[in-house]
Amino acid sequence: MDALDPAGEDSWAAPDTGSLEGDLRALAHTTADAFTDPAAAAAPTAFTAAAFQSQRAAEALSAFYSERFARCDVIVARAVARNELDRHTEAETLVRAVASPLFSGLFITCEPIDETLADRAADAALVAARASVFSTPPISAEPA
Repeated sequence: MDALDPAGEDSWAAPDTGSLEGDLRALAHTTADAFTDPAAAAAPTAFTAAAFQSQRAAEALSAFYSERFARCDVIVARAVARNELDRHTEAETLVRAVASPLFSGLFITCEPIDETLADRAADAALVAARASVFSTPPISAEPA
């Protein structure tokens, strides 16, 4: 838990490839690499395992990922500015859709994850985002 607190102060930034597709693929690959690169995987795997055993660890991990997901808001903002997405797209929901298949393979089915799975996760999230699956309806100023 203590190790996760300073992790939020790191310099990690959301990818900026110039396209939503590129950003989502880069994000998926970064996520996969964090858990599959032997030099990097021990810490995030241990943090996740600890979250299943301790409420405090679960809260710390949740706060860490909430902060990480918030850093990805810029991906959606740039995509909206490039007219790639609806302005009502929920960034956190989109980012979770990219990461979820990877986390499922890692922690639910214990299957290896690779570049192909990372690309598929990003592509599926992209298709859903373009179909406005992650969009909220605009809030009307008029009473219902």
